[in-house]
Amino acid sequence: MSSSCCSTMVWRLTPRIAGEARESFGQPLADAIYYKNQDVIRLLEKHGAKPPVAPMRVQNSREVPEYEINPKELDFSDSVHITKGTFRSASWRGIRVAVKTLGEELFTDENKIKAFTDELSLLQKLRHPNIVQFLGAVTQSSPMMIVTEYLPKGDLREYLKRRGALKPLTAVKFALDIARGMNYLHEHKPEAVIHRDLEPSNVLRDDSGHLKVADFGVSKMLKVAKTVKEDLSVSHQDTSWRYVAPEVYRNEEYDTKVDIFSFALILQEMIEGSPPFSSTPECEVPKAYAANQRPPFRASAKHYHHGLKELIEECWHEEPFNRPTFGQVIKRLDYIYDQITSESLWKIKLLKCFQSFSFFVKKDRTNPSTRSSWSSTIR
Repeated sequence: MSSSCCSTMVWRLTPRIAGEARESFGQPLADAIYYKNQDVIRLLEKHGAKPPVAPMRVQNSREVPEYEINPKELDFSDSVHITKGTFRSASWRGIRVAVKTLGEELFTDENKIKAFTDELSLLQKLRHPNIVQFLGAVTQSSPMMIVTEYLPKGDLREYLKRRGALKPLTAVKFALDIARGMNYLHEHKPEAVIHRDLEPSNVLRDDSGHLKVADFGVSKMLKVAKTVKEDLSVSHQDTSWRYVAPEVYRNEEYDTKVDIFSFALILQEMIEGSPPFSSTPECEVPKAYAANQRPPFRASAKHYHHGLKELIEECWHEEPFNRPTFGQVIKRLDYIYDQITSESLWKIKLLKCFQSFSFFVKKDRTNPSTRSSWSSTIR
């Protein structure tokens, strides 16, 4: 677009645009900034449009939160996008971090602002080995950002795409990591935390191969009531539908058991090697759950030994109150893990015994003195 064309367009719309810019965080200017249209940016600023102000900005410097990070300290020169488009890596004070950004173009979206502030409020309170670590945030300037630890191994979804079905021992080990993190959330005091968007792309792998639960954008805290309800139906939210519990899809009141349902789907996916109802369009999957349909068990029975299949079926039970708690899930998984480990050790010992026996038999056959000794013994 040429400068003269821009001038004509802005000249005709200037009174209205300038008014909107002052009354709605500078949305037209935010759009121009987002699309990097320098001509429009200059003309809008010339006619009174102001850059968007961070919604969480405070007037008194004493009110700036302790977690506030100076954005100048964040170096994005070697930045890469991390799976989801809103996450980027950056360098901060000599370490690699993950940065979730809320751009200026979203400052007028009340739902996005609320999700950002709710997630920020929640992350400050969480400390657990299986929960991604919060480091700080940028709230006093634009764009706003949440800074967390950087986990270079990526998320569970990408890992499963590469590896396919996991060995039962690995699947149970990963399931324990997720369950421990989720149990911490559900047992959090004074308010329990419902994740509500538990799915493989929101579970990250650290350097040691352990898993951490991340992304609390739609999480809920049970402050007084024991149940909550979505302000918007799930069809209007920017979250995965493939792992959502049926009561959430039906826009009913729900509790912590929605996370148990999602967990069951992830555990089965790790063993089966494919997402639940992978050939079904995502928007149709929650309808199947609501009709009490569940992903089929196609892997051989040996992959579901020691009650693993039964545990999954209990976790995705149609009635939320019949689903176990994560505390109960951990006990069951610990038992299953011990059983699988014992079997593996027994097989290893048996193999070693067989190898030792084969070695001595072979040695016996190739050693003449041993053969003569056997012969004299027989005589």
